[in-house]
Amino acid sequence: MLRKLFKWIIVLILLYSAGSYLLEKKGINTLQKDIETIQLNEESSSNLFGLLQGEIKKLKTLLSQAEEKLPDWNVEEQTEELKKPSLSNPEEQTFSIYNISLGDDKEKVEKELGKAQRETMNEYGISWFTYHQNYQHFVMVSFDSDNKVAGLYTNQDLISSNNGIKYGTVKQTVINELGEPLNQLQKGLVIYKIPEERDYELYFKDNSYITVFFDKHENNTVTALQIISASLEKSREDFYVEANDNLKEGFEYQLFDLTNASRVNHHLKPLLWDNNVKQTARDHSLDMAENNYFNHTNLEGESPFDRMLEDGIRYTMAGENLAYGQNSSIFAHEGLMNSLGHRENILQKDFTNLGVGVAFNKQSQPYYTENFLTK
Repeated sequence: MLRKLFKWIIVLILLYSAGSYLLEKKGINTLQKDIETIQLNEESSSNLFGLLQGEIKKLKTLLSQAEEKLPDWNVEEQTEELKKPSLSNPEEQTFSIYNISLGDDKEKVEKELGKAQRETMNEYGISWFTYHQNYQHFVMVSFDSDNKVAGLYTNQDLISSNNGIKYGTVKQTVINELGEPLNQLQKGLVIYKIPEERDYELYFKDNSYITVFFDKHENNTVTALQIISASLEKSREDFYVEANDNLKEGFEYQLFDLTNASRVNHHLKPLLWDNNVKQTARDHSLDMAENNYFNHTNLEGESPFDRMLEDGIRYTMAGENLAYGQNSSIFAHEGLMNSLGHRENILQKDFTNLGVGVAFNKQSQPYYTENFLTK
């Protein structure tokens, strides 16, 4: 009877633990090593340990068979790849995105791109309108008070120019064509130095600020482009704008959308928005902002996985990305894509869900937390 009771206890423990170890090939081996450290003081310990070893072997076989049947989340099986739109070179400006240039009417944008999928506040106090088709043909557009395009962004192959620069152009060619980039940006009476170690270059051309982002993991080639009109940039009086709930939510959704656009670039399925883990991410960002630290492990010694489990979130795989100090989700995302460990989370093919949480410290500097899951 005692033997039977212990057997069921062990099986229940293993089944519960399997939720955290499934999809991790080393999971059962790790579990087995943990169990081998248990000290059994009863006379029947050797028999019980033999029973446990047998149950582990059975579970290994079952998980091996299940792993072969796990779904492939590759987007090529889920979504038909759209044909690249026909792009024309801009006539009056250096760059255009999906044939849209600064100053174009909102009516023209909607005729070209269709209805916006999302509207969220950005660091300029106006909205980013996000256009895409299941994260293909991804473009973000801001409009001024006259419904003219005042801001543009894409991280996909939708860039055209009058000098041959496009998505995938090497960095040296960009510098050769555009000249020496800016090394500082003035806001009021304050001059902000642009970091020497950076993965982007900032230019002032066509009465606009053009930021060209590069992917150092793709031979330092153009991976994204942001264009902001001079008047819109001037309206942002400080590098960090005053925090509010709309901006917090805007940064969260923008980082989510940017992540999915990058996944689609690499032929991966977009992630699903997860409200539950978003709250876990928000709580960690707020904790870091209020207590002035930046770490995956909080001041109570809890890991991201501890925090998720404490919030009742179950998963088979999980990961976390953190960013701090970037004044927009665009700069935060491009920085994460150039950091190998963070990039691997963004492009992990087996993740299915994502929650993003943002918080601001007393200086309005944002903390970003991304929590990735497979359920």
